[in-house]
Amino acid sequence: MSQEIAVVGSPEFTTGFRLAGVRVFENVPEEEKSEELDDAVERVLENEAVGIAIMHEDDLEHLSRKIRQRAETSVEPTFVMLGGGAGSGGLREKIKRAIGIDLMEEES
Repeated sequence: MSQEIAVVGSPEFTTGFRLAGVRVFENVPEEEKSEELDDAVERVLENEAVGIAIMHEDDLEHLSRKIRQRAETSVEPTFVMLGGGAGSGGLREKIKRAIGIDLMEEES
């Protein structure tokens, strides 16, 4: 089971996570997002140590269709999108997919 958390995005986005102890990160400056973001996400997808990858939801629009689909359907690492319209229902489904159970499941 992969143990690392990774964060992908602008240096401003990744800094807080790095200060909190996230050791795997991919900084992609705003002016280079169109060219570099696909490569950064692909490196995280191929890193076997990463179990969860965090991105800002707005960065999805900068990804190519192929890489975006890989990130959205990846189980390990599971990509968690923050900001924008990322609601708790989407996060709940991603966590359920990553660990195999629904932690919020109501008992009958």
